[in-house]
Amino acid sequence: MALAAVRSGADRGVELNPLEPGEGSAADRQWRQMLLSPSPFRRERWFNSHLPSAPRCKMCAAPFAGPGSLIMRWRGHGRWAKNPKYCTYCFHVLRESHGGAEIECSLLFADVRGSTALAEQMSPKAFNQRMGRFYDTAAGVLVDHEAIVDKFVGDEIIGIFVPAIAGEAHSQRAVDAARALLHGTGHGTSGGPWIPIGVGVNTGTAYVGSIGQENDTELTAMGDVVNTTARLASAAAGGEILVTVAAADGAGISTDGIERRSLPLKGKAESTDVFVLTS
Repeated sequence: MALAAVRSGADRGVELNPLEPGEGSAADRQWRQMLLSPSPFRRERWFNSHLPSAPRCKMCAAPFAGPGSLIMRWRGHGRWAKNPKYCTYCFHVLRESHGGAEIECSLLFADVRGSTALAEQMSPKAFNQRMGRFYDTAAGVLVDHEAIVDKFVGDEIIGIFVPAIAGEAHSQRAVDAARALLHGTGHGTSGGPWIPIGVGVNTGTAYVGSIGQENDTELTAMGDVVNTTARLASAAAGGEILVTVAAADGAGISTDGIERRSLPLKGKAESTDVFVLTS
């Protein structure tokens, strides 16, 4: 698997370029190659994503349930008991290979609108089931659109689209995923959404890599582009996708006739220009 290149690039036939001054450690350089270069990892994720069924490893998309899980356990990709978001193999790679790289990527944050009011209208069990349905739907959409499912935070889900997996058109993948997520949650239908969400999509430079210690190790993204995307999801009304100019340009969106807003986001010194897409 290509993830092994992070631990031993030479052993896996990955051609490593000499370190440039100030470029960082060899581990960081290997992470950069893994995140940017098309690799067997992309093909493996595609194969894994077509095996039933969810939930899945957030890194390699190995299924943890259904008949596909039997194959994955046999291949050493069974669910890691101490961090159930990962398979055993991927978690060991992350834990043993701390590092990352600053790369251009795209981010998607999807936030449930009015979750507090929604919880007041139903029993705790029913609310849990509704949120579980949202997480399953969103995770499936992100995997189908070649994203790494970063994490679930309260009533929010985060997807990272890196070039090695989503390709150079990672901005377009992120926008397409946002649209599919609106559709999957019932926005634009006659009956209305079964759960209202707002989505933020952004493209820019983030630090992506293995962060944390021991069983709390995560593959995640950090930086201003991540914080901005989170603010956009919070600012989006139900059924809205707020797309930054950088993401719209990267996705090749024709912005003629599309609403444009300049938003004063919390913690940002200057307003952020976005395009507004709806279902």
